[in-house]
Amino acid sequence: MVAIVDSGSTKTDWVILDDFKKVFLKTETIGFNPNFINKELIVPEIEKNNSLASVKNSITRIFFYGSGCGIQKNCETIEEELSKVFANASITVKEDLMAAAYAAYDGKPAIVCIMGTGSNSCYFDGKNLKIKLPSLGFLMGDEGSGSAIGKQLVRRYFMQKLPEDLHREFEETYQLTIDEALKNMYHTTRPNAYLADFNKFVVERKEHPYFQQMVFDEMMNFFDYQVLPYEEAKNAEINFIGSIAYYYENILRSAAAELNLNVGHVVQKPIESLVNYHIKYIL
Repeated sequence: MVAIVDSGSTKTDWVILDDFKKVFLKTETIGFNPNFINKELIVPEIEKNNSLASVKNSITRIFFYGSGCGIQKNCETIEEELSKVFANASITVKEDLMAAAYAAYDGKPAIVCIMGTGSNSCYFDGKNLKIKLPSLGFLMGDEGSGSAIGKQLVRRYFMQKLPEDLHREFEETYQLTIDEALKNMYHTTRPNAYLADFNKFVVERKEHPYFQQMVFDEMMNFFDYQVLPYEEAKNAEINFIGSIAYYYENILRSAAAELNLNVGHVVQKPIESLVNYHIKYIL
């Protein structure tokens, strides 16, 4: 059996293929970004998933693509922890941008962007991945991401910048205190996921003019910092992977149009396209 795994900061999608390259099972665990999660939590999180536990000895190959795995040390950490569960498997660990490139590939070169809890970008010509810009994480980067939009919302709430109706609804929904917010941002293992979770509030009210402008500005930041530096940006199709791009697709496309950029595919969950790519090109 072969496991194809796409892991973000919030959740991890697993697809197990049988010996005939057919889907045997699909399941989820929490995200395994090594920059945020304690590595000692990875094995217990996998083992408490009954579906994975039932096939762990039958899996002979694992293709793991994860956020935070653009650093070799983090790749080694993930490989080491996975090997403790899947003792019979050959394990390949690559960064999530590679998964996004594979999932978005339709036969022609394109700029590929991740816009979920975090954000990132690359250029993929079908064989080679070009990453021109570093991933600075949610403290200094991740423009356009769930954590960036969540950070804007929480900041504007506490700084009395939200319109009266949105301020009141936020207060009624969360009853959030500054102490609680700071604790979750500075003293938990997954602060970026905590901030990204506030997108539920924005998505439910995304037609509100204030949020239309707030999200539009954040999308413009994304294009400015993570797309325009690529010389291919003006001509290549720009494809997006991730829930934030999916939920705010209309605003995303409006921001791109403002810059005369061509947005192609917007895919919420890349796992199915990623599996198809492996079946067609790798397995």
